[in-house]
Amino acid sequence: MASQSSKIEEIIDTTQENPSDSDSEPDNTLGEQDAAAPSTSQKKKKKKKSKAAKALAALRGRSEIPQELVDHVLDKVKADGAVGSDEANEDNVRQALEQMKIMDVVKGKAGLGGHNQKDMGAHKFWATQPVPQLGEGPPLDDGYIEASKPREEVRQDPYPLPKDFEWSMLDINDPKQNQEVYDLLSLHYVEDEDASFRFQYSAEFLQWALKPPGYFKEWHVGVRVSSNKKLVAFISGVPITLRVRGKVFTASEINYLCIHKKLRSKRLAPVLIKEVTRQVHLQGIFQAIYTAGVVIPTPISVCRYYHRALNIPKLLEVGFTFVPRNMTAARMIRMNKVPDTPTLNVRPMEEKDVVPVADLFTKYMRRFDMVPVMSLEDVRHQFLSGQGQGSIGDGGEGRKLGQVTWTYVVENPDTHKITDFFSLYYLPSTIIHSPNPKYGILEAGYLYYYATDVAFEDGAEEDGRLKARLQTLIGDALVIANQAKLDVFNALTLMDNVPILKDLKFGVGDGFLNFYLYNWRTAKLAGIEEQGGTKAGKGVGVVML
Repeated sequence: MASQSSKIEEIIDTTQENPSDSDSEPDNTLGEQDAAAPSTSQKKKKKKKSKAAKALAALRGRSEIPQELVDHVLDKVKADGAVGSDEANEDNVRQALEQMKIMDVVKGKAGLGGHNQKDMGAHKFWATQPVPQLGEGPPLDDGYIEASKPREEVRQDPYPLPKDFEWSMLDINDPKQNQEVYDLLSLHYVEDEDASFRFQYSAEFLQWALKPPGYFKEWHVGVRVSSNKKLVAFISGVPITLRVRGKVFTASEINYLCIHKKLRSKRLAPVLIKEVTRQVHLQGIFQAIYTAGVVIPTPISVCRYYHRALNIPKLLEVGFTFVPRNMTAARMIRMNKVPDTPTLNVRPMEEKDVVPVADLFTKYMRRFDMVPVMSLEDVRHQFLSGQGQGSIGDGGEGRKLGQVTWTYVVENPDTHKITDFFSLYYLPSTIIHSPNPKYGILEAGYLYYYATDVAFEDGAEEDGRLKARLQTLIGDALVIANQAKLDVFNALTLMDNVPILKDLKFGVGDGFLNFYLYNWRTAKLAGIEEQGGTKAGKGVGVVML
């Protein structure tokens, strides 16, 4: 009989994807409930899954939403005129309300017949962490949950790993180690709900995202198989200065939690989170920001993804979108056509623009509740360092070699003042089971940071001048994305995006992104919806990579 170690080696040497694997769900967030729960036998897992399935089925089959409530919600949605409100009807409002009932059960706020309220809502790992717990009321004041500790009181030794595994600090500057992280993420990181697409982070992207000014190599935490040193898990942190409402503090931005699909049962996720937290604490930092597609204790905001189709024929062929009723593919192409050239006099950002862009960015971001505070070095890194090598066209049409980011500025021809800027980043996805073999990659761009000095003009937001300027500015970002032959352009309901998405022909996506703060309490921030009188989107000014 083979030893446990040889079984592990056999698992991690498997490079072929197996669609029939029962554990194919990606372990890609800081909050996957499976990662926080204790290990159980296969028999118990099946029983628990069956109960959950029956519970959700019972809820779905029991339509107890009063017609008056459906009518009231529908009227309010239409009256508010939010993005996507024209698509609302009685059926999808009722479905959304019923899904809210289901989520109440999942979060432990309700139980069938009053049973299993605690069991179904348990988040055993997160219950031990300094985060607001589900069901807590709003805080009386913003601030930390646990006080900071002196370095000597922080755990000095790494957390123990299961047998046959060892810790490894990844050096992203080393091409071999960079490639190892790329390989792990490319095969085992975030997938969409239908397991059709998976993020593909390039070596250049990892260099840009994981090496901001002041980064710590020790925050790039990996797990290897002891016998053959194969990288099978990873999590990262980078330093960030955050302002949350009126308070500024240094934090870590935690990202890229990824575990080899065949090793999910090893309960590595909580250990990875604790180890990167320990490394962060050793640097005297005790707060963090992170995002997840799932609900864990406790989101401070929720944003929704929107998608702007650029390459309609390809998006149809790979199943990213479809032709709606009363529509044809040819008409979709015509409706989504992007101008050939920008409307504004935009040009690529240069080194000489760092100071004016930093000033414009800082002033513009004061308008939002949670934002990064960037130094000149941060601005230079975030907006210039990922622009690639050589000339546009060297890396393909509309691109430099190894280009990850595009940042363009608008310069007043008379005063030479930088009045506007926008940025986007390139993050393709692997098409996992492409219906067309000629397409293996979905070329996607994401709206990053932007600013315009129109926001500082009296009454500009109220009379529509700000919206009109942003619509033109981000419309030019679509032109640049289209020139770079991107297939789709994505954005979230944060910053000033909400008012302009519909007019720029962004479609509502299926994905939601929950924002979390570690060891920090604050009232809910306006993301997908208004909060406390703050308009939708304006609570969140942090774009996570």
